[in-house]
Amino acid sequence: MDHRKLAERLLPGEYPDLSFYEEKYPPRALPKGAEVTRLAPSPTGFIHLGNLFVAIANERIAHQSGGILYLRIEDTDLKRKVEGAVEAVKNALRYFDVKFDEGAEIGGDDTYGPWYQRSRAEIYRAFAKHLVAIGRAYPCFCTEEELSALREKQTANKEITGYYGKYAKCRDLPEEEIYRNLDAGKPFVIRLRSLGDPEKKIRFQDEIKGEITVTENDQDVVILKSDGIPTYHFAHAIDDHFMRTTLVLRGEEWLASLPIHLELFDALGFSRPRYGHNCSLMKQDGETRRKLSKRKDPELSLEFYRKEGYYARAVKVYMLTLLNSNFEEWYLKNPDAPPENFKFSANKMSKSGTLFDLDKLNDISKNELSKLSAAEMFDFLQSWAAEYGSEEEKSRFADREYFLKVLDLCMGTSGKKRRKDFVTASQAMRAIAYFFKRVPREDEPRFDEQTRREVFEAFLRSYCFADDAQVWFSKVKEVAGSLGFAAEMKDYKANPDAYRGSVSDVAELLRIAVTGRANTPDLYTIMQILGEEETRARIEGALS
Repeated sequence: MDHRKLAERLLPGEYPDLSFYEEKYPPRALPKGAEVTRLAPSPTGFIHLGNLFVAIANERIAHQSGGILYLRIEDTDLKRKVEGAVEAVKNALRYFDVKFDEGAEIGGDDTYGPWYQRSRAEIYRAFAKHLVAIGRAYPCFCTEEELSALREKQTANKEITGYYGKYAKCRDLPEEEIYRNLDAGKPFVIRLRSLGDPEKKIRFQDEIKGEITVTENDQDVVILKSDGIPTYHFAHAIDDHFMRTTLVLRGEEWLASLPIHLELFDALGFSRPRYGHNCSLMKQDGETRRKLSKRKDPELSLEFYRKEGYYARAVKVYMLTLLNSNFEEWYLKNPDAPPENFKFSANKMSKSGTLFDLDKLNDISKNELSKLSAAEMFDFLQSWAAEYGSEEEKSRFADREYFLKVLDLCMGTSGKKRRKDFVTASQAMRAIAYFFKRVPREDEPRFDEQTRREVFEAFLRSYCFADDAQVWFSKVKEVAGSLGFAAEMKDYKANPDAYRGSVSDVAELLRIAVTGRANTPDLYTIMQILGEEETRARIEGALS
């Protein structure tokens, strides 16, 4: 068969000599050992935690080696494209502070673009034409119905499904039949003519899993679809070569495709990048572990973390504890150091499933938020509220000075011991709501209505906004003593049956009346922030 003639018929027209692309996309001028990594999402769905997991690993490896991280959009599947998905990817990665050097609408050196695969169609067709011309690719005229019937037959026979060997119906079509089909305008795809032997094994050094063994590829995979747009397999091999990617970190679900990709690089005459396949994120579900699921687990979506208002650094710190086994120990020794100072290593990534624990993330989030100043916390909460807060929550930021007083108290920023009450922006806004409005009671008082009335009336008679904390508390103790409560805790502990309760019970009744909660920061300071009029109004409201 005249393969060159067939190549011209399938992909007519002049294409540049392949050396043109080697010159157009030259090797990058980077220091020795610098890694070029990428994130290459498809706009067929929204970005999720697994994408962030891989993005952080790629970013660390690229930047600590003096290399490049770029963003490529693999938009070859128009049928499944989701509107707004690309913007969602960029917004999410920007929020979590994953810094790209170049790529889709990032800026930077544009030498290796365009960054959207549909804009690179000419390159893929040039190489597909080359593979046909050297006999390593051929046209396939099988219909969807024929391919579906083929899969059903293979499944029934308990054979591997796919287009290979005796099932590759169009692989050795006579030349006359090929041209007859083309003359009749019959749609076709272009498939790789695999030279692999499924009886042979390949030993492969995975950057994460170590040495693994895979079977040679024998699948005649589609490389160019009927609309002239490449498949993922073909496009990624060409793009990774010409964007000069040195290391591809990706999910272990791609291990099954590795033999295909290795053969494609060889067929194209390209040196292979190194591959590392990271483990899946798992969740404890009762007695078993399972993969995080888009359908079952809202925490898989990155929108979940933005909507709840997780602090980006906290999520990044937690991701690093999952990504590298020695990060947590390093961070405990260097709690105030930027996570970027940690020496990240692909070979310290987990070789089996990594357990994702939302409770542990919450603990890290508490710790990270407690390090912020009141002003930094104000900015963080305001930014979250602008996008996700209610109108009432947004209005709270009008009085910055008042809000900062609230944060100073609730975070302990004016003292040596920091409070760790805040987990996320949404939770923090709920926690401080009582400073801005009267909220429904979250905790019920432990005394009857008559006792509460006596406490409130006695407190209001003695309350003076000008009192300092010491005088204020002495008056609370006087109220307690006058109503049969122990004014001193030591007296109550010595003989609890002699009293209605203790001074702490009196303080709790006042606390619930003012804030709706039994546990809050210092009650005296809360009353000082609220002011005398509001404090009295709330206690009088509790009376009624």
